[in-house]
Order: sequence, then structure tokens, then C-alpha cells
Amino acid sequence: MTGPVAVAGADGSAPELERVAGLVRDVPDYPSPGILFRDVTPVLADAEAFTAVTTELASLVGEADLVAGIEARGFLLGAAVAVVAGTGIVPIRKAGKLPLVAATRTYELEYGTATVELPADTVFPGARVFLVDDVLATGGTAAASAELLREAGATVVGFGALLELTGLNGRQRLDDLPVHALLTV
Repeated sequence: MTGPVAVAGADGSAPELERVAGLVRDVPDYPSPGILFRDVTPVLADAEAFTAVTTELASLVGEADLVAGIEARGFLLGAAVAVVAGTGIVPIRKAGKLPLVAATRTYELEYGTATVELPADTVFPGARVFLVDDVLATGGTAAASAELLREAGATVVGFGALLELTGLNGRQRLDDLPVHALLTV
């Protein structure tokens, strides 16, 4: 994805997100030659930026009972969002990381497959869950995570990301799920 990182739907109502956009670091040729990786780690390391992102995402949680954070930076964002929103947090983990698993979902990546898991006894039927990750790219991980939550009987009320790579059309994989991104490229 080329081009500058911009505030999604920039209407001037969130000037602190302009600063956040400037903290996203471009890393050329990572994880492979020709790829421009958008690294949000500097945003997480900056207290003011992290607070702005957390507050903005928490404002989207609405009446959710839980926030689910997708491994790994989604854990960091999701936990902070849950604290601000006054909900619990549930991790969506990569396969093999949980002692007790409620559900597993394998999905296609650009070059292979991956598997995510939901911990047992954390999401109950009827729970309203807001899903959080750092970046929405192709949407595979987010879609698989939403499916896991639905399989557990939850209603996924929305998805929030710090950054959306719009050219990869990940939003389309999330069907009718409300998708919110603070920044876009």
C-alpha cells in the first residue's frame, strides 16, 4: 500500500488522530521484498497517541458486553479499549496457545492458511462482542475471529481497527459487520 496514512473520514473532529497518523512507521521490504509494512508500534509506545486511539475505539463499543482482541497487537489495543469502555476482554489466539479451547477456525491467507482459537468459558451465548485489531488488511483474521465468536453464540456488534489498508478490501470479508478504522492508507 503506497500513500500517506490519513485519518479515516477526516472531518476535523479528531485532530489528535492527525498526530497518531504521523507516528505510523513505514518499514520497506518487510516481511518480504516489495512489501511496505505499516508499523503501529510507535503509536502504542506514545502515551498521548495510545490514549487517543483507545478513547476513540472505546467510543465505538456501544452496548457490548465484551471486547475481543486479536493476537497480538489487538490484545494491547483491545485490553485498553475494554478498560475505557468498562467491559471484559477476551483474547483471540493463534493455534496452540490456549490450555482450553472453545472453538477453532482455520482460514486462507495470501500464501497458506492460519488458525485462530477462542478460549473456553469466556464468551457465552447472547454476549455482545466488539472485535478489535491493530490493522485491517485482507480481512481473513477478522472474519475468522468473528465466526469463532458467533459459533460460541455471541453477537458481534462491530469491528474496530487502528489502521485499515483499504486497497486490500478486507472490509468486504466482514459482510454486514459494522467496520470502523481510525486511520486509512
